[in-house]
Amino acid sequence: MFELKPLTKEGVPKALEKAMRYRLLNEPESAESICRDVLACDPDHQDALVVLILALSDQLPVRIARPFQQAKALLPKIRDAYRRAYYAGVLYERRAKAHLKKGMGAADVAYDWFRRAMKSYEEAEAIRPAGNDEAILRWNTCARIINQTPGLEPAGDERFVPLLE
Repeated sequence: MFELKPLTKEGVPKALEKAMRYRLLNEPESAESICRDVLACDPDHQDALVVLILALSDQLPVRIARPFQQAKALLPKIRDAYRRAYYAGVLYERRAKAHLKKGMGAADVAYDWFRRAMKSYEEAEAIRPAGNDEAILRWNTCARIINQTPGLEPAGDERFVPLLE
């Protein structure tokens, strides 16, 4: 097994820029790796935590469980309450979209995750800095997706009972 090489403190800003670039290039695993290197050098680096959460959430359309659990475990490390609530919403929204793309039978699960995202965005909105409407924009996106997607609704309490003749 290879021992990982540590970054220097001076190299952290450029490494983080590179991680953001890899996200834009749709290479979330590379972005994740770089963020983990940054966090090994500076465990409380707030921007690296956010980029890592986003890189993990970029992986949700391919695999849901591992990246979601890892990203969710990072949320409490974000010190700023607004950012913590906002990025929780982003994570939940992306999970909802991943379920929605799965197709048949996933609409009620997706709906639940959209509603969780909207709740997080509402929490962020309540404590947002003046002039920052990011949470409102994300909440509206979730609402539009729910409103415009046929069958995207909460799971009913009704269970299928076959009619006996």
